[in-house]
Amino acid sequence: MRFLAILTVRNEGAFLLEWLAHHRAIGFTNFLVFSNNCQDGTDKILDRLDESGLITHVRNDGPYDKSGIQFTALKTADKHSLVKEADWILSLDVDEFVNIHTGDGQLADLLRTLPDADAITLTWRLFGNGDQVRYSTDPVTETFTRCAPAVINWPWRAAMFKTLYRNDGTYRKTGVHRPRSVKDDDQLETYRWFDCEGRELGRQFKTKRLFSNYGQSNFKYAQLNHYALGAMESFVLKADRGRAVHSDQMLDVDYWVERNFNMDSDTSIARYTPMRDALMAEMLEDKKLQRLHEKATAWRHARFRQVMQEEPFRALFARLMMTPPSRSINTTTARTLSGFAAMGRRKLAPEPKR
Repeated sequence: MRFLAILTVRNEGAFLLEWLAHHRAIGFTNFLVFSNNCQDGTDKILDRLDESGLITHVRNDGPYDKSGIQFTALKTADKHSLVKEADWILSLDVDEFVNIHTGDGQLADLLRTLPDADAITLTWRLFGNGDQVRYSTDPVTETFTRCAPAVINWPWRAAMFKTLYRNDGTYRKTGVHRPRSVKDDDQLETYRWFDCEGRELGRQFKTKRLFSNYGQSNFKYAQLNHYALGAMESFVLKADRGRAVHSDQMLDVDYWVERNFNMDSDTSIARYTPMRDALMAEMLEDKKLQRLHEKATAWRHARFRQVMQEEPFRALFARLMMTPPSRSINTTTARTLSGFAAMGRRKLAPEPKR
């Protein structure tokens, strides 16, 4: 069984080995990674990992078409032999970690739990900043353990998902959140989507939905730990890096507030720590890779000091310091907000065509 993870990265070399070790530990067999015009040496780390046979690296340095950086990469992925040969595919970002709760926590265990599934929605569980100001080289999954509650009423972005799907030709294109471009509507009727509570999902999920129903638990068998913020210093560098999809929009405090949930604690991903650490240690036996990794972490410290000389980023950092974490929203408030946003949710656009 070939499990393929597709990843796009820019200036995130400091986080790359942890992410790769974790997803190797849960059973991904292949990695197709696109680097996007990096300055921190991420591309060189990926070159070395490619030489070692651990990933396949493709440079995506531009120019980019109007659909954005990430979609330009995914258009290339659609033609790649790894995509054509994969049995199951999942598109991820470097701040997303698959966390399987069933069996031994392997992808194979999830498929055994949902044997009729052709697609499985892995819903985000948002992990907040936890009042971390300084960037640290400690593992992301151990540094950030405060998160959104299992049942959340707002915002809908907290319930977005990524899709692990069977690559049997039903869909012709990969996507950021879901497979795209149905080949045959009749074939789609027998292609079955499930969520991680074991609920079978309807046709809307098969064609355009990007988020699970909120106000309910979605994490029984698996979840997608989403560390979208990180330390405040890292968030400033994320704003400096730019967005992969909406590349014309700078990250700001609104993005931060909608994701900085710290009400609950979840350390379930710690089950993977021993295997992750062993795989990271194995990779770092390569002295060249170790040096490249250390250079990427040093670059983050230096770059943060540099952007603090620029007013937009200095102002953003100050606002983060003054902004309290998001709080859970009670049922009455959630219903009011839901009413205001009902039209927007009904018209929520699918991913851009490409």
